[in-house]
Amino acid sequence: MAEITKHILMLGCFDTKGEDFSYLKKCLFELGEQVISINTGIMKSTADFSIDYRAEQVALAAGTTLEAIKTEGDRGKAVELMGTGAGTIIAELILQGKVKGAIGMGGGGGTYIALSAMQEIPLGIPKLCLSTLATKDLSRQVGHKDITLMPSIVDVAGLNSISKLLIKQAAGAIFGMVSINTIEQEKSKGSIAISMFGNTTKCVDMCTDLLKKEGYDVLAFHATGVGGATMESLIREGCFNAVLDVTTTELADELCGGICSAGPDRLTAAVEMKIPQIVVPGCLDMVNFAQLDTVPDQFKERDLYSWAPDVTLMRTNIEENQILGKKLAKKLNKATAITKIFLPTKGISQVDMEGGIFYQPEIDLALFDAIKENTDPKISISELDAHINDSDFAKALVTALLKMI
Repeated sequence: MAEITKHILMLGCFDTKGEDFSYLKKCLFELGEQVISINTGIMKSTADFSIDYRAEQVALAAGTTLEAIKTEGDRGKAVELMGTGAGTIIAELILQGKVKGAIGMGGGGGTYIALSAMQEIPLGIPKLCLSTLATKDLSRQVGHKDITLMPSIVDVAGLNSISKLLIKQAAGAIFGMVSINTIEQEKSKGSIAISMFGNTTKCVDMCTDLLKKEGYDVLAFHATGVGGATMESLIREGCFNAVLDVTTTELADELCGGICSAGPDRLTAAVEMKIPQIVVPGCLDMVNFAQLDTVPDQFKERDLYSWAPDVTLMRTNIEENQILGKKLAKKLNKATAITKIFLPTKGISQVDMEGGIFYQPEIDLALFDAIKENTDPKISISELDAHINDSDFAKALVTALLKMI
């Protein structure tokens, strides 16, 4: 079988940015790279090169036609559709093994299209976008992907001394990223995902140390919303052999509108991928907000704690914990792979321990009861007379996980 040639994807609006992309492709060719070009501009291309995927094909991949997009005249809708279509094409190219990197350029619309389409590219395949918006908050557009943003300094609107310099540097950057030798990693028995928070760091550190001593590669994800979503995404990409979900706090933020929500799909990937997992209701005693004055009015009279100047924690109440316990159980009940729940009866966070500011055992009990009442009998539930950050609890988690693997 002939070896598949891998390419750098070059995507963007070749109608308004044709001169810029012509220069980018020239730079990539001079570096010896093969390029697949995807045009996401809906008007006539001004580029001086042959286009591999024309705008008409991108529109069709989005389930519409280029003429329909033009006729509707809705710029926002056009940007969304061309991003979707480009993503569909890229997903197929990924499946064919033809992609080793991707680069895009643009202003507001072009950046959105490029970042949207790059969501289809797995972790580890370099992705770079030269953008007028690179210094803005693009966290929602980047999501959980390893996309590198590079400021364009000037608009991407025709060549000049600055744009030529930065386009050439962008070409060199993506060339360097795809050319670097993969570091040979130490052999391990497998990879394990683990979720953590400042309030569960001691537990996670102990678990990580124990698992590494057994020969496992352990990847920790900070449960800040993006962290949990990233972990779920990488689980779906098949990166892990098991999950040790110590910190499920993002469920509480999703329920109460906190700033660390990972969305409604949190705690579903391991179930879908049918891999072993242990779940702990770590930090479900808290919802995260920013500065104290950002806490919504309906929560102003609740138990609040300033974890840092820009982080305010709100203690969840009995009603919320009953809901959270049920939600956690319902998500895990769909599991077909071996799944276990561990409940630390002396507290589920650093501040939820005897003498701690969030220590309210009756609320934790409501959470535990809701979990037990709604969990399918096929899922093992272990209650330990320990705090989540006790060494005995960490050892129990690791012992159980090793047996499951």
